[in-house]
Amino acid sequence: MGALLVPLLAVTTTAVGSSGAHAAAKDEQPWVVSLGDSYISGEAGRWAGNTNDDSSKADALGPTAYYDDAGHTAETIPRCHRSQSAEIYIGGTVNGLNLACSGATTSTFTNTDGNFKPGLDFYGAGAKSRPGVAADAGAKQGQALMLQEFAATHKVSMVAVSIGGNDFNFGPMVETCIKDFLTSTRWNPSYCSKDSNVTGNLSAANVDAVTSHIAQALKNVRQAMANAGHADDSYTILVQNYPAPIPNSSGFRYGQSGIGRQVTGGCGFWDKDADWAITTALPTISGAVSDAVARSGLTNVKQLDISSALNGRRLCENTVGLLEERNLTSWKDAGAVDQTEWVDQIRTASAIGSPYYIQESLHPNYWGQLALRNCVRQAYNNGAVRGGSCKIAGSGLDADGEPMMALE
Repeated sequence: MGALLVPLLAVTTTAVGSSGAHAAAKDEQPWVVSLGDSYISGEAGRWAGNTNDDSSKADALGPTAYYDDAGHTAETIPRCHRSQSAEIYIGGTVNGLNLACSGATTSTFTNTDGNFKPGLDFYGAGAKSRPGVAADAGAKQGQALMLQEFAATHKVSMVAVSIGGNDFNFGPMVETCIKDFLTSTRWNPSYCSKDSNVTGNLSAANVDAVTSHIAQALKNVRQAMANAGHADDSYTILVQNYPAPIPNSSGFRYGQSGIGRQVTGGCGFWDKDADWAITTALPTISGAVSDAVARSGLTNVKQLDISSALNGRRLCENTVGLLEERNLTSWKDAGAVDQTEWVDQIRTASAIGSPYYIQESLHPNYWGQLALRNCVRQAYNNGAVRGGSCKIAGSGLDADGEPMMALE
């Protein structure tokens, strides 16, 4: 993913206590802020369901879906893909700010395509300030520094975090699984789950190292808020893990014979690799996130378990289908939310020249984002933040136009 740049850590701490939290705040309306990677930035949030027909049938937000500048005319940081359907926009009397970035790791870096990927650090803290430039306006800063500058003048009551997946090289792991599926046969399969270049990411030593990186990232969030004048008891850090985007082998609606599973469904995993992903890879990554919370020692953290949030609506699951497989003409058709997938298809080079991005692959789409937003709203709990497990609670849409979800 490119060479990591050494993060510049903040070295000063603002005392918090007698002066009161938010002493410098100018805006006392409550804000919730998201930090992290593609699973919270809103990647794939443009598309509602999947189709191999005209892409317009699944295009819920259009070509400006990821435009997050003040006028919704461009991305503040190219390819961060902070979509308008991102989960942090819970509405009501609560304002939302999305500082997450697709592809982000715990530390800031620039990828091989030259795209800046801010981590949960204070990268850019030593640079001269730019008068009149907002913290989220695309300057090269780490997300912790962006949060610090924003929180200095705003009442931030919750910081939602999703981080760690890219530290485990989740994207390259998936790429290897797809390549193995497409370049081997059922009679002589190559399994990514047997590839040491893949499984090495989940070795005990690497899990321990990544867990420490996540724990430090969470401590950076606390440091940013302290530097901005916020006492620990004035806000909550809500840490989420990762959802299962595909079913296990028995839950696929396409057989693994030939290449149809990828060509039609966009879910090219061998059964054995799918089972490994669901039973080993994802639980290991999510376990590291949970262990990192404990290792951080922070007292104002709640955890949001979204590991089963998409179950029943996952990519290629036998309970849902492509729009055309369900005789739907558009994502707007009645019942589309219950009959179509909430995870974007895995796309290869064939996506080039289309409105799709390869990086959208295997992420919660428009329906998935709104489902997670519903759970984040329930977790926010009118400011009395609580943790829990997020799951589908019924069919149809609620009064907010979101899937029916429950936080248990």
